[in-house]
Amino acid sequence: MNIEISKIANLPTKFGNFKIKAYKENHKEHMAIFSQNLGEIINLRIHSECLTGDTLGSKKCDCGEQLEAALKYIADNGGMVIYLRQEGRNIGLLNKVNAYALQDTGLDTIEANHQLGFKADERTYEMVDFILNDFGIKGVNLLTNNPLKLTSIKTKIISRIPIQIAPNKYNKDYLNIKKEQMGHML
Repeated sequence: MNIEISKIANLPTKFGNFKIKAYKENHKEHMAIFSQNLGEIINLRIHSECLTGDTLGSKKCDCGEQLEAALKYIADNGGMVIYLRQEGRNIGLLNKVNAYALQDTGLDTIEANHQLGFKADERTYEMVDFILNDFGIKGVNLLTNNPLKLTSIKTKIISRIPIQIAPNKYNKDYLNIKKEQMGHML
């Protein structure tokens, strides 16, 4: 892997004061947002980019709310959020918007991805282990509802910490699909 790594910088936010470090993997730039004084075992959220949810506050998903909950948790309890540039379960923004359009016609999130020629989830997690190794992390308490994340990283998982987000009228079917067809622990 040919990866460029930034220096560490301060990142004061509305959630608390963090540090940030960026990683450039080919054309994708990921980041680690973390608290002071990390040990060998940390609280960790692996978060894949969701421009519509993270930035625009889309109610079609629970991504932005999960990111906010994770940042609040890390601010209060210490740890790290690894932000992976894998928009739309790694199908990209253009395809994600096309999937949204298909969902507007009645397809669910998985059917829409399949219609566009993608798997239900195209994300990968090799960068997570690279970043954790860079920090010398030996084990994590993983903030997730996604069983794929529990089996996709090589770093030892000590425990799973659920992130519970209340459904709304726009995302209740989406969350049900994640639970029933993708095995998310909601």
